[in-house]
Amino acid sequence: MDLTDEPDAVVSASVIARLLLGAQEPERGFVPAVRLRGAQVTGRLDVSGGAVECELRLERCVLDEAPRFHDARTRELHLTDCAMPGLDAAGLRAEGYVSLSGSVVEGQIKLVRAQLLSGLRMNGTKITAGDEKYALFAGALLVEGGVFIRNAEITGGMRLTGARFTGGFFLEGARLSNPGRLALDGQNLVVTDAMECSRGFQAEGTVKLRGARVDGTLSFDQAGALRAPGRVALQLSHATVSELILSPSEPVEGIVSLSYARLGVLLDRPEAWPEQLRLSGATYESLRGGGVARRVDWVSRDPEGFRPQPYEQLAAWYLRDGNEHLARRTQLLKMRRRRRTLPWPSRLWSALLDYTVGYGYRPWLAFGWLAAIVAFGTAVYTRVPPRPIKEAGELPDFNAFAYVIDLLIPIGAFGQRGAWDAVGWTQWLGYGIIATGWILATALIAGVARVLRPN
Repeated sequence: MDLTDEPDAVVSASVIARLLLGAQEPERGFVPAVRLRGAQVTGRLDVSGGAVECELRLERCVLDEAPRFHDARTRELHLTDCAMPGLDAAGLRAEGYVSLSGSVVEGQIKLVRAQLLSGLRMNGTKITAGDEKYALFAGALLVEGGVFIRNAEITGGMRLTGARFTGGFFLEGARLSNPGRLALDGQNLVVTDAMECSRGFQAEGTVKLRGARVDGTLSFDQAGALRAPGRVALQLSHATVSELILSPSEPVEGIVSLSYARLGVLLDRPEAWPEQLRLSGATYESLRGGGVARRVDWVSRDPEGFRPQPYEQLAAWYLRDGNEHLARRTQLLKMRRRRRTLPWPSRLWSALLDYTVGYGYRPWLAFGWLAAIVAFGTAVYTRVPPRPIKEAGELPDFNAFAYVIDLLIPIGAFGQRGAWDAVGWTQWLGYGIIATGWILATALIAGVARVLRPN
């Protein structure tokens, strides 16, 4: 039935409800529908618990009270470009798609436990909820055919905990505002296909996707501001995502948490990295985007301090990607960051391992120290030779270079150390060279053992 004869008609909601519930038999050969355009609907449109066998199309209408479709069963439901003080559709089962596109809602939309079998469209919808309520309250919502909330303005946040969207979730250009609270609560959300928070998407408040599963791409490409100062701005801990694109147009203001997330591919840009990033327990198969050599800085941004696992995960990826030198650099930086957490005696030994052999990842440092000591000792003992210990006929010819080598090596190899004895202040130099040799040998062995068994 078409109720659009009068463009500015005033229609009672009870009349619409009776028509939806079968007050008039449909004519043969026609698809039953109730259509209303440009009218004011007075009273409450309430079909709760009913079976609506025809579609409802309200366009550019003003509804005085929030419609109620609680636990109703309907076909297509269109409330487009309308103005209303809310919508209660908890438990709704819709065989066709539900559209609220272009509508202005001054209140809460409830879709808790609803089953929408052909999709949900809220493109350009403006929702403003008061009294600290969620603007879209839709826990355990099931949608087949995709959820489209493009270019919407939602003040009060969205609660989608435990929801399942089998045709994708599209939020391009949407603006969510709930400062100091949750802009999007998608804990344990399941999305098959893409989830697009991209191309101008903005969130003032936390985007919480803890434990979510996206069997496709979760994209923040060219997203606008993601702001939650002093809070977690993007919560993806324990999430499972086939591909995460984290490349907003500006850095995230707040903490990004990927703790214990399982990612297939992570694509990002160094310019978009947040100041604080939690990566403890996160695993990924591949990293894409720029800043390959700068990833070491990327894993060092945990606001809670040093965590070893992100370094191990990054080093393992570097090895798979063929960047062995970057893997060594990551392991070296891990040991340096770990040193800050140690008590001072262990910190001193750790610093010694670093400066002498680079924890085993830079063994050439030991050879540099050895070369410097040999050069200095050779020069000193050439100028101030040691005194002989044995009779002249029993002595090997003195060689300053071989003498210093004998002092450095814990087990003398050239017989110089047992035949000549340094005098005066050079004797203390000899003691220092012997001690240095033991320290370098111990550090080299400890460093190599650490590389072979890093934990």
